Amino acid sequence: MLRFRAFALVLSAAAGFAGLAGPDPARAAGRSAAPFVVNVRPELVAPRTDGAIHIDGRVDEPAWRHAALATGFAEIDPGDNVRPPVRTEVRVTWDDDHLYVAFVAHDDDPSSIRASMRARDQIWKDDYVGVFIDPWGNAAWAYEIYANPYGIQGDRRYTPQGDDEGFDVVYESRGRVTDDGYEVEMAIPFRSLRFPARERQLWRVNFMRVHPRDSRRRYSWAAISRDDPCFPCQWGTLTGMRDVHAGSSVDVLPALTGSRSGRLRNPSDPTSGFVNTDPDGQVSLGARYAFSPSTSAEVTVNPDFSQVESDFAQVDINTTFALFFPERRPFFQEGSDLYRSFFNMIYTRQINDPSVAAKLTARGDRTSVFYLFGRDEESPLIIPLEDRSLFAAPGRSVSNIARVRRSFGEDDFVGALVTDRRYDGGGSNTAGGVDLSWRFTQNWRVEGQALVARTREPDTPGLTSGQHDPAETFDHGRHTVALDGEAFTGAAYYAALERDARHWNTEFSLRETQPTFRADNGFVTRASDRRLAWENSWVARPDNALLDRIVPAVTVWQRWNSRSVRKGRAIENLVTFVFKKQTRVLLGYDRTEERFRGVYFRGIDLYYVEFNTDAFDAVRFGFWLGLGDRIARTAQPAPFLGTGGLLDLWGTVRLGDRLGIEPWFTWSRLRNPDTDETFFSGFITRTKINYQFTRELFLRLVLQYDDFTGELNLEPLLTWQLNPFSVFYVGAGVDYLDYDHESLAPSLRTGDGFEPFAWQGFFKFQYFYRF
Repeated sequence: MLRFRAFALVLSAAAGFAGLAGPDPARAAGRSAAPFVVNVRPELVAPRTDGAIHIDGRVDEPAWRHAALATGFAEIDPGDNVRPPVRTEVRVTWDDDHLYVAFVAHDDDPSSIRASMRARDQIWKDDYVGVFIDPWGNAAWAYEIYANPYGIQGDRRYTPQGDDEGFDVVYESRGRVTDDGYEVEMAIPFRSLRFPARERQLWRVNFMRVHPRDSRRRYSWAAISRDDPCFPCQWGTLTGMRDVHAGSSVDVLPALTGSRSGRLRNPSDPTSGFVNTDPDGQVSLGARYAFSPSTSAEVTVNPDFSQVESDFAQVDINTTFALFFPERRPFFQEGSDLYRSFFNMIYTRQINDPSVAAKLTARGDRTSVFYLFGRDEESPLIIPLEDRSLFAAPGRSVSNIARVRRSFGEDDFVGALVTDRRYDGGGSNTAGGVDLSWRFTQNWRVEGQALVARTREPDTPGLTSGQHDPAETFDHGRHTVALDGEAFTGAAYYAALERDARHWNTEFSLRETQPTFRADNGFVTRASDRRLAWENSWVARPDNALLDRIVPAVTVWQRWNSRSVRKGRAIENLVTFVFKKQTRVLLGYDRTEERFRGVYFRGIDLYYVEFNTDAFDAVRFGFWLGLGDRIARTAQPAPFLGTGGLLDLWGTVRLGDRLGIEPWFTWSRLRNPDTDETFFSGFITRTKINYQFTRELFLRLVLQYDDFTGELNLEPLLTWQLNPFSVFYVGAGVDYLDYDHESLAPSLRTGDGFEPFAWQGFFKFQYFYRF
């Protein structure tokens, strides 16, 4: 408690210092100007275009002069609906096939505009503009369509739970820097959007401009209140569009892939020679049929779901639970907002290598339905336990997933889901339940989910051999951990009361997974777990030239297992300072207790600091450093409380508009304070180098070294990308091993240093057709 009070004094002193820093000159200038009137839920009536529009980044066609004009943008961050220092204008029109949007972004100093020739979805540190579109107007999800001053695209799907950055839309955009700012033109095909089948369209929309200078300033056409947690509810409306529809369309995505690989005949002997596979090629086909603008079906046969870029390596030497990796495969993007619930019940990477997959997505004014089928050739299986999770590969399976969600109110919903997986060799898992989110006042909301799962294990105990004691049990000794054909039923539930407002934000939550609850199509890694938590934060926005925000936060929680035995408790304290010059500093201190593998550890202290700055256009960098205590979870014969550190470093170096270098480094060390012996110590480093020849063509090289294993990976890749789905890749991967690395057994150390032990070459050509 003494340390927490000291922490609070630091926050008070920081807030006081912020108040002494003086007013922000930009804000003072804004206050001295004429009164500024914001657009509260504005309306824009877009006329049908009376002429041709050529998308070239020049807003000079006669058709733009008759388009609807949106002005009166307000700065919503860091300012609170104040006059921006620069003007922004947006023009909107349409024809039978496209929605046209043009941005004219004025700037007093065009030389300070941040713009880069980068690959798609890599524009987020630049200046950029965008349009938000909620065709149903129910705040359940929305399109986010952006472009930087060169017209390079970036898109996302908005949901109340966060942005889906893997989402892609086919649209056309061009931009150019001018003498007084920049201009961007967009043509968004109606066939790329899902919207109600109505004679007259009424869409919630908003236009946004991001202007990174002294702060990362954001300007919005519609005024946004910080005291209203429903962001889309405050947007404007777009009307005027009549008799527009996507109609029944067919999208076809054929792909041709080829590869060849090789490995050392004897991995422990770098002189044993390579065994190379024969060249392999295959054809895959994906197709989507739109029954209406709001309903579509999609199927893919023999898809190539491999990644063209490896996942970031993660330090797992002291981890006992499965690691999460994000989904990147385009097939799973349509309807991805419906995957989400308060438990991760739909983790599409569990459909690992399907021979065929299909899905149906239907959206109405208030009701959305999603169905997914997958025939998987290599099915991963996560087995959640109390202190760890196990992994198995039961082989082929069939998965069926269904989800329905009904919206009500402004941004509320009630939903249901069912997931089912059947293994060819025997065994199954069926899970389902309901969830709810209801905002009963402007700032207060209740959320909840209740689930039940019926599991029949595969009768193949050897799948998990070596991961557990053969006699190990769970659920109070009622079941064995081995996959031996047992059947059981378990439940999981979640309930929360939360407040989201201008200053004080809080959440009180209870979450439980019973020891027999499993979700084979999801990502549930811990069972026999009950967690009660209370989170609080306060957002202070000093009106001065030093700071944009100060956010102190405190979380307290306790955990028990299914026998009501305490598993741990903690108080987590942190404060975030958002400075001018786009610089953020976070300071934190956690005090934790935890019972792990039968040992109760007290006084687990962790101190950490995070720093990140985008103050400079050419060089951006940051780090996270943690020092203190951690449990040595994988130690044998028993865990112990060790001390050590963790460090993450990241950055971006831009050499001109086309060349970018992105280094990343992570280090972790843990030692036993009783013996002063090092339990583990090592690092992983990764560097990505990108050169963008044109908007469509770029060369990328990834170099990654894992000091824990002595592996070095080189991955060159040449990419031509016409749109998110029409793409040609040619690349390779070469894996080296340090044959003098300390992780190898002494008998395997040859003293040869780095030698290749595996390689792969591949190409992929995929082209998107729309009929």
